[in-house]
Amino acid sequence: MQKALDYLGQHEARFIRELCDYLRYPSVSAQSAHGKDLGACAQWLARHCSGIGLRARVCPTAGHPVVLAQFRRSGVRRPHYLVYGHYDVQPPDPLELWHSPAFTPRIDGRRLFARGSSDNKGQHFAHLKAVEAYLKTGVELPCDLTFVIEGEEEVGSASLSEFLKKNRSELGCDGVVISDTGMPGLKYPALTYALRGIAALEITLRGPSRDLHSGIYGGSVENPAMALCQLLAELRDGQGRIRIPGFYDDVVPLTAYERRQMKRLPHSDAAYRRFLGVPRLFGERGYTSWERRSARPTLEINGLTSGYQGEGSKTIVPAWASAKLTFRLVPDQDPARVTQAIVRHLKRLCPPTVRLEIKTLHGAEPYAVSPTGELAQAGVRALRAAFKREPVLMREGGSIPIVTEFKRILGAESLLLGLALPDANAHSPNESINLDAFAGGMRMSALLWPELAGISAGASVRGR
Repeated sequence: MQKALDYLGQHEARFIRELCDYLRYPSVSAQSAHGKDLGACAQWLARHCSGIGLRARVCPTAGHPVVLAQFRRSGVRRPHYLVYGHYDVQPPDPLELWHSPAFTPRIDGRRLFARGSSDNKGQHFAHLKAVEAYLKTGVELPCDLTFVIEGEEEVGSASLSEFLKKNRSELGCDGVVISDTGMPGLKYPALTYALRGIAALEITLRGPSRDLHSGIYGGSVENPAMALCQLLAELRDGQGRIRIPGFYDDVVPLTAYERRQMKRLPHSDAAYRRFLGVPRLFGERGYTSWERRSARPTLEINGLTSGYQGEGSKTIVPAWASAKLTFRLVPDQDPARVTQAIVRHLKRLCPPTVRLEIKTLHGAEPYAVSPTGELAQAGVRALRAAFKREPVLMREGGSIPIVTEFKRILGAESLLLGLALPDANAHSPNESINLDAFAGGMRMSALLWPELAGISAGASVRGR
């Protein structure tokens, strides 16, 4: 084992150069113009995996390809774990806020800036480098591994579910390791044991058949933009409580143990407010800021569109107005059931002076695994040894839709070991990964496989 750990330290500079090569691909799955870039990125990744000693192939899907890279001992029954990641990234916009081009990696001290550096290329690349350390030094990997790295996570992982179903026998495993979450700080390595789910939709209110002169027609017809604002304002009260009937029915309350764990996290409301640049924090009464952002359901307006938005004034009553909404969900809320409740409520609220259109978008179930189970505790031990700190247990406010599919299709629980620090700016300009976190992640991964291999067959996640 020490040979593998030494290898990681000796070759860290090369690993960072290789990660920079990976980050240069503008693999933006949300924009069709980048289709060729996604294909080229998948091919680069497969070649890289082959170069470190894995058996790799690019697997076509109805969307962007999946890269499958494996190390398996034939004829020997051993524990088998998946490592999940995604090579697609968010759009880099707004470009003018980047301090350097989004797909031209820049290193400043111990921080590497580029789109995808933390979400998610840098995080799963740390696992690949840990496996390379085993294979290049001759240290025996104590379990079989399969990397499943997709190209559609940022747009809902539509093709991966079908891929898992078609390859269920090959991908059957004892658990899934995912580094696509965060850690509160280098002194606080973290196991994430719960994720929020999501329900997304777009609503449009249509009024007149065309934009109208507001002086001639204003006051005699409903203004769709005004009606939309009034409708949206009815969805939440002034204390952050969502006012949709039945919305909270299935929410599992936080336990005293969970709330004690959250108090261990390094958090200051004053520092958090300054970091976000807001005059005052806001949220549901009776919960801390950390609980609100990670363990309570929310409603967010992601975008509002209506009328004239160019330079100067244009006095109109707009013909329509629309809003994009997302609801973050917690265990045991079901996105389909929640969406039905939302749609019913919107129809009740909509005034008869406008026509309501609702488009349901992507959804994902919330996820939770026992933080005291054997799988989770194996991760805690690897984190402790790699970072020389006592790990914290936390919930994450974001969503990784595929984790529930791993459980539903493969019967496998997921181990969430994030490496992104709070200032990584995932989904924002100047995204970065802390290179000390990257180095710690490589060590953690190398130390993790013996821990997972030690879990007895009777206690394996699949129950074999």
